[in-house]
Amino acid sequence: MKAYELLVIFNPTLSEDDRAAALERATKLVGDGGSVIDEVNEWGKQKLAYEINKIKDGDYVLFDFHANPEHVAEIDRVLRITDTVVRFMMVRREDKD
Repeated sequence: MKAYELLVIFNPTLSEDDRAAALERATKLVGDGGSVIDEVNEWGKQKLAYEINKIKDGDYVLFDFHANPEHVAEIDRVLRITDTVVRFMMVRREDKD
């Protein structure tokens, strides 16, 4: 398994319950498929560098995890079609292998 880092920006207009549900779904998605979540850091609401679909802030969550490349492709596919996710970025961390 290889080390990855995933930064997810959730829509800041979500209610507290919807935000908790979206975070739980994302955590379950990352943890499925034999992956191991090392750490989840909730950064909270931060200002975006630029406006995205008239949204100026985002709710940031950073995941550090180990997974197989096949599962990483599935995470990417699901996050692309998730409505509560404004943007996400996943990178491989060779320094944490």
